[in-house]
Amino acid sequence: MADARARFPWLLTAAAALLLALLVALGVWQVQRMQWKGRLIADAAAAAALPPAPAAEVLASERPEFRKAVLVCPGLATAPWVELQSIHDGQAGVRLISACRDPALDAPVLVDRGFVADGVSARPPVSASDRPVRLTAEVRETPPPGLMAAAADARRFYARDNAAMAEALGLGEAVSPWTFFALDPSNPDWAALRPSAPPAAFSNNHLGYAITWFGLALALVGFYIALLRRRRASSRPAPRAEL
Repeated sequence: MADARARFPWLLTAAAALLLALLVALGVWQVQRMQWKGRLIADAAAAAALPPAPAAEVLASERPEFRKAVLVCPGLATAPWVELQSIHDGQAGVRLISACRDPALDAPVLVDRGFVADGVSARPPVSASDRPVRLTAEVRETPPPGLMAAAADARRFYARDNAAMAEALGLGEAVSPWTFFALDPSNPDWAALRPSAPPAAFSNNHLGYAITWFGLALALVGFYIALLRRRRASSRPAPRAEL
């Protein structure tokens, strides 16, 4: 019995148990992520389906993101803008971002006025004006850019950075962390500027990831059982030949 215990692969068993626990934990985590992503997609769809409401009401709601908000922006049609390098429907270009001081809001917000293709060199005019522009926009949360984002070049940006864009636009105060994507044209007479909100970048592939981790856990169990059987078979004494 002592010899059998000595031959039992305790170290291998401990390593296999730890690895099995890790694989199962990763599978469970992916299931939880799948459920979370499903709720996120459902919340986004429900928010997008709500009718447009005043911007102040939308921002005061529990979940402003993907809501449609009505903005009143004095002078937006001729407001200063910065450019954000972007791709729209497979076409390279820039999106024009301007500040909006809706009288109903406590702080200015940034409005993504729309996309301009690279082949268009003209831009909307910039001049002092208080003529109000009323438009419907989709609200999106704007996290700070990652560490690998390219630095802005003069008035052209390569990642959304509300604070830096506000500074480039000459705003002397903090802006809202939310970005408003115009769904109506701020410049109806300038067709090259195409207002739009980018599609929600949601993908729920976590079920496949969970199946992968659980599958690896099952494969590990099968490999461990096969290894034990092989060791047991090799440790059996060879039958003696009869005389």
